[in-house]
Amino acid sequence: MMRLVPHPLLSLALTLMWLLLNRFSLGHLLLGTAIGLFAGWVFQKLEPKGPRIRAFWPLIRLMGIVSIDIIRSNIAVAWLILTNGRNGARRSGFVEIPLRISNPSALALLALIVTATPGTAWMEYRPGSGVLLLHVFDMIDDEAWRSLIRDRYEALLLEAFA
Repeated sequence: MMRLVPHPLLSLALTLMWLLLNRFSLGHLLLGTAIGLFAGWVFQKLEPKGPRIRAFWPLIRLMGIVSIDIIRSNIAVAWLILTNGRNGARRSGFVEIPLRISNPSALALLALIVTATPGTAWMEYRPGSGVLLLHVFDMIDDEAWRSLIRDRYEALLLEAFA
């Protein structure tokens, strides 16, 4: 049954959406069902393999650390904006960070962390060299950012993902 309908909820939702957008008729029911089934088959081909998590405790610790960092960063960025950044001395910049992780799920989680933290933006990742290009709103010390990403986030991601 899973071969015929690999994603039944997706297929059902698409069929219902088709019927909501068009008037109900037998022809639209058949066409909506065909579109829903086809989309389910296509999604099955595109769907990546699930992440292989070795340990959950590092992810729980990471969630706590990231939550605190996001709150701190919100306060810091708001203060910089409100005070015009230490009398206009704020300097944005880019920092290249060599990463040890190569697991796509771990990299996606790191990208989510960096992007969710105010004042930082994930600009580019070069898979060949494993270098992350990070934009920082208030660049004070390049090495401090490298250390923060590698020691605070990447180390826990390395523990969590095989």
